[in-house]
Amino acid sequence: MKTVLVVAAVVLNQSVCFGLSTTSLISRISNTGLYGWVQGGDGEWEWEEDDPGFVAATTAVAIDTASTATPQLPAGKLKPKQSLGQNYLKDPNTVAKMIRAFHSDATARDAGKPLDKIIELGPGAGALTDRLVENYGTDVLECIEIDQRAVEILGERYPNLVVHHEDVLQVNYPAMAEKAGQPLVVIGNLPYYITSQILFALADASHYGAVDCATVTMQWEVAQRMVAPTSCKDYGILSVVFQTYAEVKNHFKIPPTVFYPQPKVDSALVGLHFLGPTKLKERLAGVDPRDFRRVITTSFRQRRKTIRNSLKKLDGIDVELLSAPPLPLPDSVVAAREAGDAFASTQELPDNWFTKRPEELTPGQFVEVTRLIYGSEQKEDLGNKVWRKLKHGV
Repeated sequence: MKTVLVVAAVVLNQSVCFGLSTTSLISRISNTGLYGWVQGGDGEWEWEEDDPGFVAATTAVAIDTASTATPQLPAGKLKPKQSLGQNYLKDPNTVAKMIRAFHSDATARDAGKPLDKIIELGPGAGALTDRLVENYGTDVLECIEIDQRAVEILGERYPNLVVHHEDVLQVNYPAMAEKAGQPLVVIGNLPYYITSQILFALADASHYGAVDCATVTMQWEVAQRMVAPTSCKDYGILSVVFQTYAEVKNHFKIPPTVFYPQPKVDSALVGLHFLGPTKLKERLAGVDPRDFRRVITTSFRQRRKTIRNSLKKLDGIDVELLSAPPLPLPDSVVAAREAGDAFASTQELPDNWFTKRPEELTPGQFVEVTRLIYGSEQKEDLGNKVWRKLKHGV
């Protein structure tokens, strides 16, 4: 049985929204009225409805049926909050497409097993929740939501639904997976300004086999970076990390018009199937993920420089290694290459690797650079909080 973890827009009160600082955003709102945010008497910034007469139905749809009803947005009860990065899904056809993609991702590795335990994080106005309840039932669905207003509304709509008042950035994925007795599957409408923080938390969770796959929305440009090939401007840290840790698929583009309020950018639905600790260890071939992180982040910090010039900034680095010939590929990588593994087939370093710029090296070649500089040692534990922030979760 699969356990499904649904991640939607639930966040800490952060100071950035759509790439702007709170001060900058408030200034622009106050001076120009841009974005339609207004400040209430309690100091909270909320979205001023541009269509006060908007009324929505609540009927949900089956996974394989085209939706004709609009998700419910309770007037006066759940106006989007800027501090929570809330952009509610309002288009029924988009919601139906997301649910179909989610179900396909969640059952891709074992189509015969039903989804018997669903945990939804950040249901917000409930656009995804309604469909999940209809398709899977409240007896298998639990929700985690930071916004008390949403907790109360969902409790009224679905009295038998368990809704936990909690923050997505503090989720202990390994503990949840252990309690469920199986890896988690994630789906969600992610707030733009903490997308990478959520994704990195999932990457850490995959060290323990706690997360199987994720089907999540994000800004289109971020999605493009995640699937970008080498030698292009979009290729960077997100590309290297998630192409190493998972199989990544950009399902489809989502226009701003399907959200309320409308963001100023396009979005995308992305599916990630994480390798899990066993296959990830084979791919890393003894490389410590913390060392891998140091090499990647240092290299891309000055992406126009050569790898050699960038990595000179690493503490305690043996500079002679920055001109050393590549090491022979590990046996596990050779075996993977012979078996036709696409990642391993591009893992071998060229002799002049140190003259390359970071966007010219494949994710597998970054693994080899790390192994050359820091060595390798097979460890039982891949590490906790390698990618996510120290203040976030466990």
